[in-house]
Amino acid sequence: MEASREEILKALEQVIDPELKRSVVELDMVRDVRIDGGDVTVGIALTVAGCPLRSSFEEQVAKALAPVDGVQRVGLEFDVMTPEERSALTARLRGSVTERTKGIQLDRATRVIAVASGKGGVGKSTLSANLAAAFAQLGQRTGILDADVYGHSIPHLLGVDQKPVAVDRMIVPPVRGELKLMSIGFFLDDNQPVMWRGPMLHRALEQFLTDVHWGELDTLVVDMPPGTGDVSISLGQLLPRAEAVIVTTPQPLAQEVAARAAMMAQKTNMRLLGVIENMSGEAFGSGGGERLAAELGIPLLGRVELDARLREAGDAGEPLVESDPGAEPARAIMEIAEAIAASRREEGVGFVKSLPVLS
Repeated sequence: MEASREEILKALEQVIDPELKRSVVELDMVRDVRIDGGDVTVGIALTVAGCPLRSSFEEQVAKALAPVDGVQRVGLEFDVMTPEERSALTARLRGSVTERTKGIQLDRATRVIAVASGKGGVGKSTLSANLAAAFAQLGQRTGILDADVYGHSIPHLLGVDQKPVAVDRMIVPPVRGELKLMSIGFFLDDNQPVMWRGPMLHRALEQFLTDVHWGELDTLVVDMPPGTGDVSISLGQLLPRAEAVIVTTPQPLAQEVAARAAMMAQKTNMRLLGVIENMSGEAFGSGGGERLAAELGIPLLGRVELDARLREAGDAGEPLVESDPGAEPARAIMEIAEAIAASRREEGVGFVKSLPVLS
């Protein structure tokens, strides 16, 4: 018995574009279905030539059509969308995003968590990458934006070197499993420095929020640059209802500098969620995070011990919450992510989940 075209298309609804996270049928990417007895050939139109994830389509199509009665052999052919098809795809994807702020293509329902610090070297980017991975493990649709334009390290920490794809006037961000990410590092050759002044930094951040197709995210983690410079001000202007997590190490000096980043966040209308004390332990002592939280009148979300495994996992391009979830720092980060996820968004009512009491 020969399979019908309708049965084939129904089965292909299970095939998901790895980057756009939507069915190839819904996105009108299925250009052709040819049935010759038990032989079925499917033609798929890719967004761009040389799509780096085409092997995913091959695996998914074979898996989706295997259970269909009458299908014995499956063939897959690739083509490239025409400019008109790409334009229609862009309109379809952007039409699914509810307006947040004029021009910003980030869904209104997306919660923005800005991870900030007063100075560099406190492990902010490592925490950002692990928090994003933790949110994804909690079942949240998660993205991470590397806004630390002078010290962009998120691609390395997550082991991603795939480049973004331009579809019409829309940028499709690289993906790592279910995690979407964007960084200025994707647009630079090798290890070139970013030598930009304020207006260019603002425009880069604006483009990441207007031209990048983030889709329907639950949470967007933003790895902020340290300090209180242009990017911090721009993020407050572009996303005035973002929420900030302040990272500090235990030393009093780090605590003092982190307080400035917290005050900057407040002045740009961000809600302060809490403080994370990173690198706790013998080398740097402890207590700075607790003192900062008390000074700011916000919760201490948790302490993350100084541990070589965090550094080693970052060097390997794999978050510790994935590679060794039983490690003490990984458990601490997961508890912080759970507490943030359980808190109410943008309502100023604090946390609905009790936080651990830290002595």
